[in-house]
Amino acid sequence: MLILNSLLRGGIAFIIMGGIALLLYFQGDYSNARSTFLVAIIVFLVAAASVIYDLDHWTLFKRSIIHSLVMVITIYPILLLSGWFSVSSMSDALWILLLVLLVGAVLWSIFMVLAKIFSW
Repeated sequence: MLILNSLLRGGIAFIIMGGIALLLYFQGDYSNARSTFLVAIIVFLVAAASVIYDLDHWTLFKRSIIHSLVMVITIYPILLLSGWFSVSSMSDALWILLLVLLVGAVLWSIFMVLAKIFSW
């Protein structure tokens, strides 16, 4: 059931973003189509991995660490290969990794506050 929920969460977002990418491609806007398709993959991965937080028998700490590792393992390589960042040295790649970790921490913090406010 967890895998089905993961595919459903990620798949819906992917279909929407993938559809937009397809429309851009057929309009001849190849660069934006490629970027939108990469975003579709990222959104799929983030949404699919969110089922980790449904595992109530795990502590919040464990769920957060596992989710963060999944994000770094999946999103980070996409960012390195996407062309959105200049990656001409190892220090560039490390700065991107730092950015991924920082953005992840900020988003995690925001969603934890919202979860408390709205009792999610």
